[in-house]
Amino acid sequence: MLIGVPKEIKNHEYRVGLTPASVRELTSRGHQVMVQCGAGAEIGLSDEAYAAAGATLCSTAAEIFAQAGMIVKVKEPQPAECAMLRAGQILYTYLHLAPDPAQTAALVKSGAVCIAYETITGPGGGLPLLAPMSEVAGRMSIQAGAAHLEKSKGGIGLLLGGVPGVAPAHVVIIGAGVVGTNALQIAVGMGAKVTCLDTNVDRLRQLDLVFGNRIATLYSNGQSIEESVLDADLVIGGVLIPGAAAPKLVTRNMIAGMKAGTVVVDVAIDQGGCFETSHPTTHAKPTYLVDGVIHYCVANMPGAVARTSTFALNNATIRHAIALADKGWKRALKDDAHLKAGLNVCEGQVTYEAVARDLNYVYVAPDSLLG
Repeated sequence: MLIGVPKEIKNHEYRVGLTPASVRELTSRGHQVMVQCGAGAEIGLSDEAYAAAGATLCSTAAEIFAQAGMIVKVKEPQPAECAMLRAGQILYTYLHLAPDPAQTAALVKSGAVCIAYETITGPGGGLPLLAPMSEVAGRMSIQAGAAHLEKSKGGIGLLLGGVPGVAPAHVVIIGAGVVGTNALQIAVGMGAKVTCLDTNVDRLRQLDLVFGNRIATLYSNGQSIEESVLDADLVIGGVLIPGAAAPKLVTRNMIAGMKAGTVVVDVAIDQGGCFETSHPTTHAKPTYLVDGVIHYCVANMPGAVARTSTFALNNATIRHAIALADKGWKRALKDDAHLKAGLNVCEGQVTYEAVARDLNYVYVAPDSLLG
């Protein structure tokens, strides 16, 4: 199969779909790989390294989209990229379709076979292709939140861990999944006062066993969220419903009741966000104010640490890329129910139930398209 890797064009996005090591895995199996010149240059992955791994370099994304049987990316295709997709072509990348009707419509129109990293499941449960970026984003959320609590960034002027004789900041983490757990590790390590909320009591027990009295755990409901948010200096939103729009757990009224200069970081923004006041931002302009509260809602947070993120992502994605290239998409999906869970749009049909429900499409079961 001819596999194409275009340079990412989303704002301040420097990750790349395949590393030279991943290219080598594919070319050693007899596949051809085209990589756009400069695709990995910003993170130290040179064109020479790609060529040494067996890739063919080309100057434009248009060449790649025109020739490749499978496109491997990181972020969702931008409008110009959607317009270059063609019927039957495989698109393998993050999509996050539920909050993005325009992208969904463009992918449906293209007739392409669109496989989303974020809904591929794992044998032990969970979302293994989303997990590495959730780990990065969870850790970064505390880093970003701590920075924006500084007065020079518009914050209230708090040091997250405090100092002897001065109380630390109160960090509230909503959701104890991969994002929340990684945020928790960094917040505790920095000496913050930490409250973690989730509806999974077993998960809260696990965190309590690990962190003990260094954290407080609360069952998540409307009242516990409100009480925690109103007392917080930094709130991390890390709630995910796979493939579906994130629930709005923090209301506009809660935001209005927070102290001026406090910070909220919405890690769920790729799925629409879990704060009622959230809307996507970029690394170029990452924050905005609502009722004096700083909102950090960057939709590609891991792009800020693009080298780390690229290698972590490739560790998770390459196995399925090989299967798709070796077998073709139909056989690969038939053979692997976990990979089949990643099929979101196929040949003009929406094939992921949560996306179809949220965006009012007719749901078509993947099996009906596999022959």
